[in-house]
Amino acid sequence: MIPHVLPTYNRAPLAFERGEGSWAVTADGTRYLDLGAGIAVNVLGHANPDLVAALTEQAGRIWHVSNLYQIPEQERLADLLVEHTFADTVFFTNSGTEAAELAIKMVRKHWDHAGDPERIEIVTFGGAFHGRSTGAIAAAGSDKMTKGFGPLMPGFRTLPFGDHAALEAAVTDRTAAIMVEPVQGEGGIRVLPDACLKGLRDLCDRTGALLVLDEVQCGMGRTGRLFAHEHAGIAPDIMMVAKGIGGGFPLGAVLATEAAAAGMVAGTHGSTYGGNPLACAVGARVMQIVADPAFLAEVNRKAALFRQRLEGLVAGHPDVFESVRGQGLMLGLKCRVAPVDLVRAAYDQHLLTVPAADDTLRLLPPLNITDEDIAEAVARLDRAAASLAA
Repeated sequence: MIPHVLPTYNRAPLAFERGEGSWAVTADGTRYLDLGAGIAVNVLGHANPDLVAALTEQAGRIWHVSNLYQIPEQERLADLLVEHTFADTVFFTNSGTEAAELAIKMVRKHWDHAGDPERIEIVTFGGAFHGRSTGAIAAAGSDKMTKGFGPLMPGFRTLPFGDHAALEAAVTDRTAAIMVEPVQGEGGIRVLPDACLKGLRDLCDRTGALLVLDEVQCGMGRTGRLFAHEHAGIAPDIMMVAKGIGGGFPLGAVLATEAAAAGMVAGTHGSTYGGNPLACAVGARVMQIVADPAFLAEVNRKAALFRQRLEGLVAGHPDVFESVRGQGLMLGLKCRVAPVDLVRAAYDQHLLTVPAADDTLRLLPPLNITDEDIAEAVARLDRAAASLAA
């Protein structure tokens, strides 16, 4: 018989009753050091007191009114995002997948509004992950994502990751947009070099295409800057955000310039729950904390410490690990063994990690993880690797 919960996940036999900072705790009191953070979501850890206070204060006032009315909490968060980014305007969603759908619609509507409705093709890259809706899987284009779900939304061209010649040949003055993750998460913690991101911006400027960045996983301080594209000194036209922006409360957003969003007038898009008072009250507190330069400086310091210790781990287990990759606290261990085997070995050490493509183990801890927890995490990874080698 089919389970009451649709079996689309191969779930680990673990259930957590509560969390404290970088630790998740089962009902019997067993503590697991969490290097997954709900897949880069819990940027301030479990049960962060600032976020608990923001949520409970808002919960005692008003939960939901819908976007038929003004929502002061939504406007406050939008103001913070515009203040700290390239954007002129923001639309709030419940997830990264919803943000991807709106980004695609916004690109198409931009060109329709400009009088060129046939300019629809969006260029994407192999290994990408933009969500699991029909539009998002069409954008990613992989067989793993799309098999059995046809016919797919047309208008996407997926190019090999890192193939500059193919990119130059594919992008013309008829291309609607280029959509890319500055750091691929599901694709294996593959960082797009700054020079390549600058090159994409130049190519879009030359051809008129819009540059759409998916910072759902790599944004919100994860790489040591508020958003990953800042390392390259460029700005997109449209950006998708989710995961960390809500610190664990479901929240996403699409940020855009006024020009890119020009076609999105009343009636062109909507969301019943998107940007509700509860989500935006929490998101505003996350933004206030994570956008602080002192907080981001600490992320970079901890990232350097973590990476240094991981390099030592790799050197000590050359039969298990190949290299360390990533940026900030979005790190990956390129493995010589199946990452899922390492995930299971880590469970035995009461450590939570996340597998990814390209034989990579993702390490996505809370951004406020302590130095002591970093040391403990590497020690547990060391024991997990030793058990596999044995």
